[in-house]
Amino acid sequence: LVAAEFFDRRFHGFWLRTFKQIPIRRGMGDSGALDEAVATVRSGAIAGIFPEGRVNPDPGGPMLRGRTGVARIAIAAGAPVIPVGIWGTQARWPRTGLTFRRPLRPTVALAFGPPIEPKGDPSSLDDIQTFSRLVITRIAEQIRAARILAERRNGS
Repeated sequence: LVAAEFFDRRFHGFWLRTFKQIPIRRGMGDSGALDEAVATVRSGAIAGIFPEGRVNPDPGGPMLRGRTGVARIAIAAGAPVIPVGIWGTQARWPRTGLTFRRPLRPTVALAFGPPIEPKGDPSSLDDIQTFSRLVITRIAEQIRAARILAERRNGS
């Protein structure tokens, strides 16, 4: 799922369509995009979703409020969620956009947690919110693990 406005940019749009990304209209409860994502996951494809919905301006601070899309998709599709933490991309691609400053080759680390099996009724807002909070908590754990990996690599 990628913010729909990126599809209007010539370069980004070309690559997003080439790699079959699903446009989602942010802040509008885009059920069509979520339905397409559920169908995609049910077909056996993998969907990469960042539940915060945008780049966190303070990567070392707390996570932003998680959106419920990942929980809605996982519960409806009956697909597990693999929590992934990423650390180091903020050195090259902060919220303000791509930069080329030192370090020229920043260390980027990823940490993967165990699968989280979806639980709940896809029509229950309480179940969706509960599962969404669990996913965000597990992602936060993996971000901490990825940060430790990156700092070890850099000798910090």
